[in-house]
Amino acid sequence: MPAAAPTTAPAAERVYIHVKQAVLDRRYEGGTLLTEGELADAVGVSRTPVREALLKLEVEGLIKLYPKKGALVLAVSAQEIADVVETRLLVEEHAARKAVPSSPQLLDRLAELLEQQKRQGEDGDLAAVAATDRAFHAEIVRNGGNEILSRLYDQLRDRQLRMGVAVMHAHPDRIAKNVTEHGEILDALRAGDPDLAADLVRRHVSWVSALARGEVR
Repeated sequence: MPAAAPTTAPAAERVYIHVKQAVLDRRYEGGTLLTEGELADAVGVSRTPVREALLKLEVEGLIKLYPKKGALVLAVSAQEIADVVETRLLVEEHAARKAVPSSPQLLDRLAELLEQQKRQGEDGDLAAVAATDRAFHAEIVRNGGNEILSRLYDQLRDRQLRMGVAVMHAHPDRIAKNVTEHGEILDALRAGDPDLAADLVRRHVSWVSALARGEVR
């Protein structure tokens, strides 16, 4: 999990990091109303940098500002889940096929992340599980060497982390399933089977879209 902003950072940046991290790891859940005064006290700054930080977070789609009331933390919507899944599938299936044949460095890194995710799941650190889950997929995408696709995928980072933590809280059994499915993807890459790797990625990512329809397999 990212470290807290150093006290030497600009005041608005400290507020921005504080609120964003709290939203991503669900300390501030969807529907929570944040006031400028509360945030100023929490971070130890005046209200002016709080307003600046909240405007930035509203642009990123994490909160909605209501004049004289505060900032409402937006819940993860069904449409957001569907949009993220569609984009991930477009990028990740292509990346999985392109990852074959896989370098020893990629396979070692994926195996390392898989073991890390297992330990985090055993410790019950859901925010860390979600971050490592995302890192596993991002490693395959980056391996393709397409900087445009990598940047596109990175733009989904915060949305994926936020969705991932929400999913883990609602469906804790998914942690073990995710680890198993990541292992299957890694095995397909080791075996040099691009079609199987892409199919496993599609099945692994597509189940999230069932959440948008109120269905979970």
